[in-house]
Amino acid sequence: FLMERKTRAKINRKEVMLAKLRKSCSCTPKKLKNFVMDFFPVLRWLPKYHCKEYIWGDVMSGLVIGIILVPQAIAYSLLAGLKPIYSLYTSFFANIIYFLMGTSRHVSVGIFSLISLMVGQVVDRELLLAGFDLNDDAPPALGDGSLQNDSQTNPTAFNLTIAGMNAECGKECYAIGIATALTFVAGVYQVLMGIFRLGFVSMYLSESVLDGFATGASLTILTAQVKYLIGIKIPRSQGHGMLVITWINIFRNISQANLCDVITSAICIVVLVTAKELGDRYKHKLKFPLPTELVVIVVATLVSHYGKLNEVYASSVSGAIPTGFIPPKVPHFNLMLRVAVDALPLAIVSFVFTVSLSEMCAKKYAYTIRANQEMFAVGFCNIIPSFFHSFATSAALAKTLVKTSTGCQTQVSGVISAMVVLLVLLFLAPLFYSLQKCVLACIIIVSLRGALRKFHDVPARYHVNKVDTLVWVVTMSASALISTEIGLLVGIVFSMLCIIVRTQRPRTALLGQIQDTSFYEDDLEYENLSSVPKVKIFRFEAPLYYANRNYFLKSLYRLTNLDPNLEAARRKKYEKKEKQHLKKGDHTTANGLGIGETTLQLVPKQIDFQALVVDCSSISFLDTTGVNTLKEILKDYKDLNISVLLACCTPSVIDSLKRGGYFGKDFGSMQEMLFYSIHNAVQFAKDQK
Repeated sequence: FLMERKTRAKINRKEVMLAKLRKSCSCTPKKLKNFVMDFFPVLRWLPKYHCKEYIWGDVMSGLVIGIILVPQAIAYSLLAGLKPIYSLYTSFFANIIYFLMGTSRHVSVGIFSLISLMVGQVVDRELLLAGFDLNDDAPPALGDGSLQNDSQTNPTAFNLTIAGMNAECGKECYAIGIATALTFVAGVYQVLMGIFRLGFVSMYLSESVLDGFATGASLTILTAQVKYLIGIKIPRSQGHGMLVITWINIFRNISQANLCDVITSAICIVVLVTAKELGDRYKHKLKFPLPTELVVIVVATLVSHYGKLNEVYASSVSGAIPTGFIPPKVPHFNLMLRVAVDALPLAIVSFVFTVSLSEMCAKKYAYTIRANQEMFAVGFCNIIPSFFHSFATSAALAKTLVKTSTGCQTQVSGVISAMVVLLVLLFLAPLFYSLQKCVLACIIIVSLRGALRKFHDVPARYHVNKVDTLVWVVTMSASALISTEIGLLVGIVFSMLCIIVRTQRPRTALLGQIQDTSFYEDDLEYENLSSVPKVKIFRFEAPLYYANRNYFLKSLYRLTNLDPNLEAARRKKYEKKEKQHLKKGDHTTANGLGIGETTLQLVPKQIDFQALVVDCSSISFLDTTGVNTLKEILKDYKDLNISVLLACCTPSVIDSLKRGGYFGKDFGSMQEMLFYSIHNAVQFAKDQK
């Protein structure tokens, strides 16, 4: 039987588009109010804020995150190749802007190690191209630590024209100029993606790609920090293969290691790792995480200051961190052109991490987020701070988990964290003058524990899915051994290729009947299946399109043990020989058989079926090549008196077959060619026998 399809009402697409445009372009007070409240979600939830219920958790989590943010911001400045003050600016502005525009209640947005690394790689490359020495460590600034006159704080200051910057600009000035231009362009990309609703781009970053990218980037981060751990001065490698080149330089200069830095690093790593492990083990008993990083920084700064480790042992220190805010400055347009390509992967990675963490928190705490608004929020978290000497931001997993575990209820906690950072910016920053860089490197390396533990999960990942494990390994290797941007691109392309290969060579099977039922399954996978006499049932577990057409035909011919084209050619050959013998008046064939026996000879023994049922339940779509392929096998098998029946076709596949003329012009034979179940097709084939 054939079910009647519903008749769809014809839609005038032009009228629909015009109606949408009129609705979008109209401006009413109510619509304007909704637009403003959607763009600034804080206007919706802040008036409904339950102070007695939420305030304690928000204040606690805000203070804890603020205490964690300060040492991490100072440490991650090493990754970005910038001064610590810029990391503090970034952490401050990102929390304020996300408070106004974000839709997630729990995500912690701010400085993030992977984003800092990507910024640092671009900054280092542009500094090299501009002729600066990456190892030209600026001496500590004297006086009040003002950043207004950069040429005084950096010995490498030139009167030069770099990318159109006609001013005296030192290394630090040019570095933050590159970082802000990169951040501004990345933010513009994110806002444009939000306007054009391109959030679907994140779908192409699978979990395996993201995990592999994070792990590979973590190896790069770890490698970049080793020189600070042991206190050696080696050139900062750039370009592809940075990880390998850096390790070669480390081993070449290992004899120059600073004993003071080595001892300090060993002590700090032991303390940090021990505290982290104890915190993980007893986290259910602790009301909030131990502020280990802050304690280590305070103690290390005091020891370095009173022990004069910089003067006596030549241990590298952070130097002066000025207080207050620098006047805002517009990112330079010419620099934007230089980093426009680099900003694209930065924008995508920043958005994907933010949205994925937001969705994770929303699912856990039963509320919804708007991915498009998240894109606007993280975009403006980059655009606006770029005018205030800040660099790119993103949501950070570790701080988000800490935030949720310490009782966070809303983004009010982000404002509290920003106030803690502001306190440091206004009053406490100069106190970190004597902080050793090796201590900051230790904090960065210990923070990578989560990403590096992914290596431990490889066997379990391999057991679950071998292809996903291969994607993880390829992405991780490319990110570590080539570069982070190339690694991300390689991971995306490779994961897509895996999907294409899966559809090009999918599983195929001949089905047998489950005894005493109307169900059919794979003959090779299940026991006690009975074959249907004179009927072959073929399943193809993928869409049928141009890329897998040949595989479809080869699999069909192999499993049914019959190639209709070869069989047709063989029959024509026999018929030709028969005609030649009949013309000569010989009533025996070339094989010595009579004419009657020849007729039997023309039907080979391998044709043990008279009907072919194609199970289309796994065929999600057909392109033109797919339709033509089915028409081809229909014709070829018909020439051998074998009927081809289609079963379990989806409505979209049926429509494709109709448009392709598979059922003829008037669809008159459709009832004898298309069936809604395999069993119906088998019964029809038996009746026709």
